[in-house]
Amino acid sequence: MLKEFRDFINRGNVIDLAVAVIIGGAFGQITASLVNQVIMPPLGLLIGGVDFANLGFILKDAAQYASVAEAIEAGAPVIQIGAFLNTLINFLIVAFVIFMVVRSYNQMQQRFVKKVAEAPAAAAAPPADVQLLTEIRDLLKQRAG
Repeated sequence: MLKEFRDFINRGNVIDLAVAVIIGGAFGQITASLVNQVIMPPLGLLIGGVDFANLGFILKDAAQYASVAEAIEAGAPVIQIGAFLNTLINFLIVAFVIFMVVRSYNQMQQRFVKKVAEAPAAAAAPPADVQLLTEIRDLLKQRAG
């Protein structure tokens, strides 16, 4: 089992996966920043000055808190609709980018397969002994015919 694990590690797949996870985490932070600091503020302004980060429902003792952020900080139960919308938009951006990468990869694979299928394989010349036997056969046919 130790040998199998060593072979698995040495294949390179684990390193590729680790790199993908690290890059994915960094990409997730970028899209979260894009959503929270670039997309949602203008969208909130267009809707009428809504701050999506503070959009939510305080479930208990709502009168005690001036805002959703204050209730969250105090530990009150809050349904955070704004945070959910931010996360949903973040997910949609990441999913779209992944879709585009996979789509591009599939198109590249199809082009490669198509080129390989279109290029006819050149007939390999038969070995010298087979060629000699073919010539002998043809000569024998000419004598008999």
